[in-house]
Amino acid sequence: MRILVMSDTHGEVKTIDQVRQHVGTVDAIFHCGDSELDASHASLDAAFVVRGNCDWDSSYPEEVVTEINGMKIFMAHGHLLQVKSTMLPISYRAQEYDADLVLFGHSHLLGAEQIDGTVFVNPGSLEFPRGRLEKSYAIIEKSPVEWTVTFFSDEHEKLEQVTFEITEK
Repeated sequence: MRILVMSDTHGEVKTIDQVRQHVGTVDAIFHCGDSELDASHASLDAAFVVRGNCDWDSSYPEEVVTEINGMKIFMAHGHLLQVKSTMLPISYRAQEYDADLVLFGHSHLLGAEQIDGTVFVNPGSLEFPRGRLEKSYAIIEKSPVEWTVTFFSDEHEKLEQVTFEITEK
């Protein structure tokens, strides 16, 4: 499984399109909110998208739960789950959904961690990064034994890579 995750693009259509073109074929595309685009915008075509605190289009869902290649994925922007303060609300929600992978944004801080067997990923922001200078997105790959999360800049340079062993939840 190979997926593209982006967040907090704040209207930057050109950036979304460039990232999608550069990344090529993936099993799925996720946008963790604050696209500031209409839900029918072509740049978000065939992507799973949630509503962020800066999104005016109310047709976006607050949360998405889907399954890809047998992996349950939960996505939320994070503003309603206080991700800037604590991971507890989003980790509890992940447990409710029995999620294998959790995707979120809002803080504009890229990061990945594993909590009780579930992998949590914030791809950072492709428009207004915090905590570092580079605008960022993530590619997540799953093999039979591990998750690999690779963060890239908007110039497609590798920033960080984190690997997590798949464990029992």
